[in-house]
Amino acid sequence: QVQLVESGGGLVQAGGSLRLSCAASGRTFSGYTMGWFRQAPGKEREFVAAIAWWSGGSTVYADSVEGRFTISRDNAKNTVNLQANSLKPEDTAIYYCAAAASISRATMRTEEPYDYWGQGTQVTVSS
Repeated sequence: QVQLVESGGGLVQAGGSLRLSCAASGRTFSGYTMGWFRQAPGKEREFVAAIAWWSGGSTVYADSVEGRFTISRDNAKNTVNLQANSLKPEDTAIYYCAAAASISRATMRTEEPYDYWGQGTQVTVSS
């Protein structure tokens, strides 16, 4: 069992930055691929970014955040972070952290392989 707790959300003006964090407890964190997803009001939850446990932490990003968001992990601290820069109003959503024990690079963008989810943290970007 893995418990995930997100933090760092808040209200920010367009063009600003936020750093989201996800603290993991339970099983060995370093063996999990970690992902960030988000859900805007009235929309389906969508993939944001993910970082694998293999190959030095291979990363993938949604096209909508590529070049603005950076995902990173600290296995010693059992945390995964999402640095969100140049925020836009359309980035407003609840951001969820997720952990996957068994996943391939081809499926890192999909929800199905992720076994554990946090409760989410709200990010609101004002125009």
